[in-house]
Amino acid sequence: MPGLHYASSTQNQRWHTTGISIFRCTVNRIPDTNSLLQKCRLPLGILIHPFKDLNNLPVIQCSTIVRCRACRTYINPFVYFVDAKRWKCNLCYRVNDLPEEFQYDPVSKSYGEPTRRPEIKSATIEFIAPGEYMLRPPQPAVYLFLFDVSQIARDSGYLQVVCDTLKEKLDELPGDARTQVGFICYDAHVHYYLMADGLARPKELTVIDIDDVFLPSPESLLVNLGECRDMILELLTALPRRHSAPGVPVSALGAALQAAYKLMAPTGGRITVFQTCLPNIGPGALQSREDPNSRSSKEVAHLNPASDFYKRLALDCSGAQVAVDLFLLSSQYCDLATLSGMSKFSAGTVYHIPLFRAARSWQAEQLTRMLTRYLTRKIGFEAVMRVRCTKGIAIHTFHGNFFVRSTDLLSLPNVSPDAGFGMQLTIEESMSDLQHVCFQAALLYTSSKGERRIRVHTLALPIATNLTDVLHSADQQCIIGLLSKMAVDRCASASMSEAREALMNVAVDALSAHRLARNLPAGAVSSALHAPASLRLLPLYLLALLKRKAFRTGTSTRLDERVADMCDMKTLPLGQLLRAVYPDLYAVHDLHLHMRHDTHDHNDQQDHDAEHDEEEDDAPDPPRLQLTAERINSNGAYLLDDGSTLMIYVCSNVSPAFLSEVFGVGAHAQLPDEARSLPRLDTPTSRMLHAFIDKLNDDRPYPSGVHILRDTSPSRQLFTERLVDDRVESAFSYYEFLQHVKNQVK
Repeated sequence: MPGLHYASSTQNQRWHTTGISIFRCTVNRIPDTNSLLQKCRLPLGILIHPFKDLNNLPVIQCSTIVRCRACRTYINPFVYFVDAKRWKCNLCYRVNDLPEEFQYDPVSKSYGEPTRRPEIKSATIEFIAPGEYMLRPPQPAVYLFLFDVSQIARDSGYLQVVCDTLKEKLDELPGDARTQVGFICYDAHVHYYLMADGLARPKELTVIDIDDVFLPSPESLLVNLGECRDMILELLTALPRRHSAPGVPVSALGAALQAAYKLMAPTGGRITVFQTCLPNIGPGALQSREDPNSRSSKEVAHLNPASDFYKRLALDCSGAQVAVDLFLLSSQYCDLATLSGMSKFSAGTVYHIPLFRAARSWQAEQLTRMLTRYLTRKIGFEAVMRVRCTKGIAIHTFHGNFFVRSTDLLSLPNVSPDAGFGMQLTIEESMSDLQHVCFQAALLYTSSKGERRIRVHTLALPIATNLTDVLHSADQQCIIGLLSKMAVDRCASASMSEAREALMNVAVDALSAHRLARNLPAGAVSSALHAPASLRLLPLYLLALLKRKAFRTGTSTRLDERVADMCDMKTLPLGQLLRAVYPDLYAVHDLHLHMRHDTHDHNDQQDHDAEHDEEEDDAPDPPRLQLTAERINSNGAYLLDDGSTLMIYVCSNVSPAFLSEVFGVGAHAQLPDEARSLPRLDTPTSRMLHAFIDKLNDDRPYPSGVHILRDTSPSRQLFTERLVDDRVESAFSYYEFLQHVKNQVK
């Protein structure tokens, strides 16, 4: 590409490091005035992953948690100590007294410098909260499972997989001696399961009137896990058999949710829904809105809910400290645009496995892995999160799954380590007399063991007074994370075409601002497209985002799959989101060259890897490749990692030695068209490839499944459509996109 002074995406940057932090801002130097922010034309916002799994989190128990008396900011590493007894708040600048206890260092057990305290040493810290942080006694862990048992659900075979996983993980559910569980099944009716002390075995009660659903015996529907463990195991063994005979083709999800809310409202907790079809009877019944003929049209209809039934129910749940998570295991259109409201407003999550069939072992395994992580990960109950900013900056929009209770308070009935949030910021007054700006997020929650805790994250960033400094401090990955969330909300509030146009304009705006910063005269003709290093990959990421299922047009995309992708874009933490947007591609036919000795000089990678190599002293990864067919050689084999699947693409001229060592076959034609598991062979190449896959799986919530494709397979487009640098019928190639941006900038 002559004259294009632009990063090619071949740069072997370490796109995703496990060190992606909890708190990130779209610029690492904050413009000192609103007019400077307007000039830089970049979105200003923060991304936060507040309940991330952390290995060495400092936990403090003290009688007084030190906070600013004016704005209630928690003391943190960025405050100023006036003297040994007073500190100045870094958000509102009030001077506060330090309690006597703060002079005491719990580590050395001596009195001395307040700066030795963990609160001053760590930007992320957790407090065990004293009594005044509780409105009521901490709630127990309460889990209620709702199973769709309509005919489509029975055909899918999901119930056996779910019940087997639950039986296996029952003792690993987070909680204490008070933990309770319950189960409801539903088809045309709602089926309850009593497991009281006096019963020899679980007893089913069916409520036929779904328009006015009631609880037959509330005290025996949610039972203590420890006391009723054997009966719960018996029920989980019986349910799949009980619902294996032919059933009815209707699903009363709305009635089951109303019953679940009544059951859970007194305690709070978590409702987990397994749904396989369109709820088509009783309250909240829906009708199909998808027209299969318009799946690739420019304007996408029906991205908004058909009714507000599920949103209203979610808001009731949120008020009662109940979150609703949805596992959608659909074989047909289910109107996820409407159903997702139950999770969106109750701080829940949507998990989607389209066209699910338990008989496909790889789908059963995917559900098992997903559910195992879901059942056993940490959980925070009855949580609220407040984000505070330095005077002069304000939050104007939140993105994620929650209910905004007041201007800066998010209600999160449940909080999980797999949920991320975004916030857009505005500059309300000049900060030119400041050196730094600070943000603090405080998450108050109840642990599964019934402890009230507060996790506090603080981020401090310097101020910039000129355009060049702001542009050079841009964090292009964080910008993409925030934009993906903004674009999803734009699709709902406006239209798909407006959201797409807004994404395209970001690249044009940022590069126009850079042109302004370099004082290029308006008429100056330059064939090059200049960008600061901090924004070089922004157009590439934006193009990749436009080609996601969430935002693409001109390619046949099922409506539920589009909406499921939007749900992911809105809630995934940044590391997972980036890998989904721009997957990692590696050549694996010559793994031995990279895994054994690190003689390659990848200059681009070295800077990026310095921080990462401290954590990983083992063999280096092979270099990442640009997502283009130009990088795919007919004698190679490639691994594409998008965070949810590890796709191995085997080309027809790959060496027989590789085929024999990795797959145990002598020729390319002996490979199946596609396979869902990689054999473990006792050969150096097989061991190396498995070690590499294990390493990739290390930094994600649960292991990704493997999908092996031959380059002659009818399904090869599953691989080729992820080569986002290339042109497809309905969308630009990377080169064409750069040309388009360049013309707009001119």
